Amino acid sequence: MGELTIGAFARASRLSPKALRLYDELGLLTPARVDGTTGYRYYVEAQLPRARLVAWLRRVGMPLARIGEVCDLYETDPPAAGLVIGAYWTRVETETAARRDLVTFLVDQLSGNPAGKGVEEMSDRAMSEMRMRYAAGSDRGLVRPVNQDTAYAGARLLAVADGFGADGARASGAAVDALVALEESVRGADVLNGLADAVDRVNRGNWEGSSGDSGTTLTAMLWTGSRLALVHVGDTRAYLLRGGEVSRITHDHTLVQSMIDAGSLSAEEATSHPQRALLLRALDGSADHARPDLRLHDVVPGDRYLLCSDGLFTVVGPDDIRHVLRTAAEPADAVSELIALALAEGGPDNVACAVADAVMDGAADGVTV
Repeated sequence: MGELTIGAFARASRLSPKALRLYDELGLLTPARVDGTTGYRYYVEAQLPRARLVAWLRRVGMPLARIGEVCDLYETDPPAAGLVIGAYWTRVETETAARRDLVTFLVDQLSGNPAGKGVEEMSDRAMSEMRMRYAAGSDRGLVRPVNQDTAYAGARLLAVADGFGADGARASGAAVDALVALEESVRGADVLNGLADAVDRVNRGNWEGSSGDSGTTLTAMLWTGSRLALVHVGDTRAYLLRGGEVSRITHDHTLVQSMIDAGSLSAEEATSHPQRALLLRALDGSADHARPDLRLHDVVPGDRYLLCSDGLFTVVGPDDIRHVLRTAAEPADAVSELIALALAEGGPDNVACAVADAVMDGAADGVTV
């Protein structure tokens, strides 16, 4: 098979010579031969499929490090490489949707058009029409000696935190307390900034006086008018029941979830993986691990939201969770039933739940279970 000059290979692969030189330096696309005297790079036709895959993946915006992994996998298992690409694009679409919601919100705030004019006034009016019925509860479970989970539900805030380490209970409580302080003080355009600042303050506190191995996950939603601001770090979760369908609206920051995203692990395999509890993000005092997901989400009358710790969803199956969310008459009933299901499965971990219904009638009411 004849060799191709870098120019000929660039034309055939639709990559520029400059890009080919860069990919050689990175080890992503190594020439078949480099002339020892001139330094010219030569390629062979057998390298074209990999080069064209690199070109396609660059066009969809995949990072170079991930492209190398996909290309290596493609050479041994093309279907698996396809799964990794699909998982990557699903993640991109999710993040793009979150950014689109935020951009729309900011445009409305700053443009001065009717959609953005008087947003706080409109939010207050919407809040006077839409109410939240809510409940929260937590249980030590049947195995753990103490309860390190914290759950909170209020007229504007739902929050669940799952502490870990020697001072995990204090860590989860501090995280939720920081958000409770925002319930009356932050509205409109300040909601996302308020949540981000609160999370940063809690994390920078580094659990002063703790043994150094403590931290917490956190998932919370703060309502502002007909929207909610979601903040999420770790593997506590948020679910939405809308129109009879239940969907998860958070993404776990765990090792096994990253493996599922990459296509190297199935959701079923993840439930028994020995490192299923390993967190990639948490509020543990480390700036590298504490970056939260922040997004805006439209609220529709009839929505039911569930926030929970992993003490629920690791032992109670998704079908049972869906059934409770669909059939429980009130949020307090849903919380009680979900905790009871976790205990019936042996209660191996602390469990925390917060449930809220968006309604248009009557005053908001709340219960702590």
